[in-house]
Amino acid sequence: MSKFTQSNSTISTLKDSKSLLSRENQDKLLHGAIWAAAGITILFLLWVVWHILSNGLSHVSWEFITGSYTRIGEASGIWAMIVSTVYMVLLSLAFAAPIGIMTAIYLTEYAAPGSKFVQVIRFCTESLAGIPSIVYGLFGMTFFVTTLGLGFSILSGALTLAMLILPVIIRTTEEALMAVPMSYREGGYALGSSKIYTIWRLILPSALPGIVTSVILSTGRVIGESAPVFLTAGMVTQIPESVLDSGRTLTVHLYKLTQELFTQHEWDQAYATATILIVLVLVLNLTTKVIATRLNKQS
Repeated sequence: MSKFTQSNSTISTLKDSKSLLSRENQDKLLHGAIWAAAGITILFLLWVVWHILSNGLSHVSWEFITGSYTRIGEASGIWAMIVSTVYMVLLSLAFAAPIGIMTAIYLTEYAAPGSKFVQVIRFCTESLAGIPSIVYGLFGMTFFVTTLGLGFSILSGALTLAMLILPVIIRTTEEALMAVPMSYREGGYALGSSKIYTIWRLILPSALPGIVTSVILSTGRVIGESAPVFLTAGMVTQIPESVLDSGRTLTVHLYKLTQELFTQHEWDQAYATATILIVLVLVLNLTTKVIATRLNKQS
């Protein structure tokens, strides 16, 4: 009987050791797959950045950045496109940021959790986030350009892009507000502070890193969009004198250059414009990291 019990214990020990080894092998395999996926992603990013910069950096100059655009000649520049892009970013954020932040404050601080109205708002937000950008462009061209009579203008493009980035700002701000500990709210109410004072003085400063991150990431989204801008803001290669004038952003300019690649000069212009866009996106991402880190340390 003792020998039988001893053999059973030996078999169970061997099974446990085999299962342990199989688990260790699975962990190693999964760990290796994660590192491989991360490495492939980094390699793709470095490859794209290196390809653009190696072909376009040599053609970027002060004359190229500040000059005016012409189809012929070596002095073609992108200053009008840069100004149009800046106008588009500022105007889009001026429309989308206040609405998005206030909507997120309502959803997290005022609305009853789980209410049907909140579910409807979140469903609409998620639906807006899943709509292709070309659909936004078609809507903007139909409604803002034609129905409202704004024409192909910076204002039409900014209103369309504001609708495009609104779900990002709402969702990111909502998550930042929900990450603030409930003790902040309870402490403010215990000291006799009103709800609006608690939100303004305690909740928003604590959630500020996430809110700033959402705004900066939305800026990158505005810079990178081409289809909605192409259909609403037009393609005029001049500096817009007002928001009712048409303008060509950097992404739309790059799109048009890819359709006009007949000479080496136009290839050089396309790569140089892509270089400016890559640098802007990288600077925005680094700025997001730096600002978020500093705000987290302050809070």
